[in-house]
Amino acid sequence: MSATAAEAALVPTPRPRLSGGPVVDHAVLGLVAVVTLVALFAPFLAPEDPVRAAGQLYAPVGSEGNLLGTDGIGRDLLSRTLLGLRTSWLMALVVVAVGLLVGGTVGLLAGAFGGWLDSLLMRVTDLFLALPAMLVAVAVAAALGSGLWNTFLAVSVVWWPYYARIVRGEVRALAVRPHVEAARMAGVGRTRLVLRHLLPGVVPSAVVTASLDVGSVVLVLASLSFLGLGQSAPAPELGADTARNLAELLPHWWIPVIPGLTVMLLSLIANLGGDAVRNILARRGR
Repeated sequence: MSATAAEAALVPTPRPRLSGGPVVDHAVLGLVAVVTLVALFAPFLAPEDPVRAAGQLYAPVGSEGNLLGTDGIGRDLLSRTLLGLRTSWLMALVVVAVGLLVGGTVGLLAGAFGGWLDSLLMRVTDLFLALPAMLVAVAVAAALGSGLWNTFLAVSVVWWPYYARIVRGEVRALAVRPHVEAARMAGVGRTRLVLRHLLPGVVPSAVVTASLDVGSVVLVLASLSFLGLGQSAPAPELGADTARNLAELLPHWWIPVIPGLTVMLLSLIANLGGDAVRNILARRGR
């Protein structure tokens, strides 16, 4: 080996850097926090009543007093967009949280106790996974009728099985780890074993999966409201406002485009936030 080759061999190979870097990831999480705060305080940030006329009909974007213009009834689009963002974003967070809680509990019980309980819970989970999720959500929403609560139930029904499968797989993998076997041989009770040794190990994977799912739930909720299965008019909702105003696309493009663009931005921000959470947890694990 030549001297140059020997010197090159002594230089440590740089470890692959995770995408974005910690500064970018924390900035993205800051953006997610800002969107959440805007959603929480949307009723106070909205300049006008979203269901009442607040200006001239079809005022374009940038009009005085109506920053994002108005629709065919004269309602302020900025106010309607803020209230629609509130509905889509907060409901998506609640759906993911409920799905994670229900599915995580099912997966934890199935993986930790095994036997007939594992078989029963996983067969029920497989039954839900075998059905097309979007079609089931549409069917449930149509059967229950329009309304915010009914939409929430329709999406929650089809979202928990994914977390059940993920958590169950993680628990089964952790159950054969040396520290869990040692705790079991030391006589640790099953409840303590689950809470102290299994549950902390499945939290990172479950949290990453849930954070990456928020964007998908935003799109599902927007799709249901686009089909008329969300809140009844004149309640502001991004998907419904896009559908109701499609006929205005050519003469007054901003009326359907603004709510549709807001859905796209929410989904993008949610996906970037999920990637940031995954990167941060991967660095800590490394």
